[in-house]
Amino acid sequence: MFPRAFNSTHQRTDQTDPTVFGAPLAGQTTLKNIQIILHIRPPNAMAQAKIQAKFNDASSGKFNRTMSMADRAGQLLSNLDQLEIRVETLRETASAMEQERECILEMIQTLQNSQEMHNISAGEKEELTLTADRLMGRTLSVEINVGTIRNSQQEEALRKATSIIDEIVKKLLDNMAESRQRLLALHSACLTDVPPVPIDEKFQAIVIGCALEDQKKIKRRLEMLLRNVGNAEKNIKIMDHQKLEESQTNGSQ
Repeated sequence: MFPRAFNSTHQRTDQTDPTVFGAPLAGQTTLKNIQIILHIRPPNAMAQAKIQAKFNDASSGKFNRTMSMADRAGQLLSNLDQLEIRVETLRETASAMEQERECILEMIQTLQNSQEMHNISAGEKEELTLTADRLMGRTLSVEINVGTIRNSQQEEALRKATSIIDEIVKKLLDNMAESRQRLLALHSACLTDVPPVPIDEKFQAIVIGCALEDQKKIKRRLEMLLRNVGNAEKNIKIMDHQKLEESQTNGSQ
């Protein structure tokens, strides 16, 4: 009885589940099951392979996460900060070159107007004058322009300050001593420390309204004018002294 029951049970099991105990698949239903399994398993295997590849890349340092917008903005801001430093350095360098140009021109003019130029022979003076003119021309050929951004109030303040200085320069030869005192008062208005001479308060208020770079240029111009006036006064005194000595020598003869 038992063998027969076992056979019947095994037979029913074959009909309901052909894969019990790992038995071989048989029949059309079994082939369909095989086909379904073949169609489903390969995509799962491919997905698993891709995931594994991602993990492998991440562990080897090859996996790069896309930068966020905040990271990009931060990097761009850092680049702009570095460029701003270079721009300021460029402007400072150009401003220093501009001052060097002004200094060279002033030195050439001082040499041309110096008393020593009158105490040499005509031939030597002509040669030195030609050399000085050549250097003057070469220096003037160097053009440096550092622009200053100004608002309307600063433009007006610069115009007023320049006009006041120009008026003094026009009268410089007429009365050098008085012009020198006025230049000193204007220069004192540009100083931060307490000056030793009276301040032109009206001019000081005008200069304060100018842009910072213009304030520096106004101060440099006044300093140059004062140096030129000082050199001119010195040369005038030397020439007067020489004339006095010549007159005394001629009178004694």
